[in-house]
Amino acid sequence: MSTPEDLQEIYTDELKDLWSANDQMQKVLKKIAGKASDPALKEMLGKSLEGIAKHTDVVKELIAGQDEKVSKEHCKGMEGLVAEATKHVLEEGPKKGPLLDVLIIAQYQRMTHYGIAGFGTAAAYAEALSLKDDSKKLNQATKEIYGGDEYMTKLAETSVNLQAEDA
Repeated sequence: MSTPEDLQEIYTDELKDLWSANDQMQKVLKKIAGKASDPALKEMLGKSLEGIAKHTDVVKELIAGQDEKVSKEHCKGMEGLVAEATKHVLEEGPKKGPLLDVLIIAQYQRMTHYGIAGFGTAAAYAEALSLKDDSKKLNQATKEIYGGDEYMTKLAETSVNLQAEDA
């Protein structure tokens, strides 16, 4: 990214970063999803993969609407979160069971919180730029991502963490 000259450029750069972040999260979640043992967790990870694909399509559409080359810009923030998820879940974590499920939820939520921040920020930029349709789509995506995060918290608190305590 070169030095931005206005909010429009910052907005477009944020969208390109989100595309990269989504691609990276999707790639690692595909690997992680198969490791989950809790059926509700497995199901939610599958739904999350679908949501990420949907939100990536929205981001691409919004980039194209800015008369920009539809491309992504590598997201170093998500790169670090993906490296942590890989380390804790795929490399050093337990091979299966409730303890691994606890780690999966923790790493999922870290990556998801990054998405909430990114989509929320992009929505705020769109609002400031009077891009009402963009803002609406980004706010909807933020709401959906937040809903997934809330579900994972509930799943952890009412089931997975309790199973891990007994393991």
